Amino acid sequence: MEHIELFFKSIFIDNMVFATFLGMCSYLAVSKKVSTAVGLGAAVVFVLAVTVPVNWLLDQYILQPGALKWLGAEYAEYDLSFLSFIMFIATIATMVQLVEIVVEKFSPSLYNSLGIFLPLIAVNCAILGGSLFMQSREIQTIGLAFNYGISSGIGWFLAILAIAAIREKIRYSNVPAPLRGLGITFIITGLMAIGFMSFGGMLTGGDEEAPAEEKAAKIEKKEDSKKDIEVANNIKVIK
Repeated sequence: MEHIELFFKSIFIDNMVFATFLGMCSYLAVSKKVSTAVGLGAAVVFVLAVTVPVNWLLDQYILQPGALKWLGAEYAEYDLSFLSFIMFIATIATMVQLVEIVVEKFSPSLYNSLGIFLPLIAVNCAILGGSLFMQSREIQTIGLAFNYGISSGIGWFLAILAIAAIREKIRYSNVPAPLRGLGITFIITGLMAIGFMSFGGMLTGGDEEAPAEEKAAKIEKKEDSKKDIEVANNIKVIK
């Protein structure tokens, strides 16, 4: 049940684009055609599905205070959490390089279509955000970390695919001149964000007859969402 709830919540309610507005650079620049949006979205899903569980392992067994106790009692007091950003970014850059090599080898046309935005996945704040949200939420198992990584990637994939499909159709619409281009894209993105956020009521339900423990859990989840927003703002500042 926990896996299913995390999966759908990461896709619809805590969507990287519509909830925290991470990865907007690629989202806006590569969403002019569905074909390129699908390619970049698939690359983002793969990178998040690999980097989030790998970074979870790094966080659990190297970076957290006392994580090095498996090396011996003398290492139990070490705290390497200050290396989190460096380690996470190194893992992400490695995976992105692998994706770039594979795409260039097997799909040169897609590689040329994506252009500079494929290697820029390494500095895509949505990718780093996935690992930092995993850390801030204190995800307990590698299975949940993998679940969160792939579901967050699918959420970003759906977002860029939806806006690309709309932008292809909107070319034939009579959009007012001042709103053409990014103007109408931002308006559509805002409306889509409202739609995605409305799934929250379907997944969480009402509080009228909920037991005290469930209410406390929901309050804790709301606090986690606030923390996620704070982390997202910090990521944007770093970027």
